[in-house]
Amino acid sequence: MTTERRAQGGGVMTLTVPSHPKFLYVIRSALYPIIIDSGFSKKDARKIILAVDEACSNIIKYAYEGDPAKSITLVVTADAGRIAIQLKDLGKKTDPSKIAPRKLEDVRPGGLGTHFMGAVFDTVRYDTEQDQGTVLTLVKEKR
Repeated sequence: MTTERRAQGGGVMTLTVPSHPKFLYVIRSALYPIIIDSGFSKKDARKIILAVDEACSNIIKYAYEGDPAKSITLVVTADAGRIAIQLKDLGKKTDPSKIAPRKLEDVRPGGLGTHFMGAVFDTVRYDTEQDQGTVLTLVKEKR
């Protein structure tokens, strides 16, 4: 695991963790104070963290097909009232045209991660232009 963090109250934090579900706790724990310091409420912080957790779970499940030996890099850019989160993987490329949340009326476990991301963030963008993997960018503006 590697981390890099700038001064509190804004700036950039980079965190790289293994692609094992037990390390999602590290991401959640690192995000919370940054979100709060950026002026978001505790309720918004919980929603943002849940959506990021879902995105990371999707990386583990789909991009890495459950391989815990890979890594997920989180880059957080935070300012007063705005947070941008990039999740970078080196796994199977995502086809953004095939990503869609299932209908909420279809009650069953799983499949709501993209719904949460779209409901929580103002911007959800998948970039597959690099040679390998996907960069998911999530942006939230404080209202």
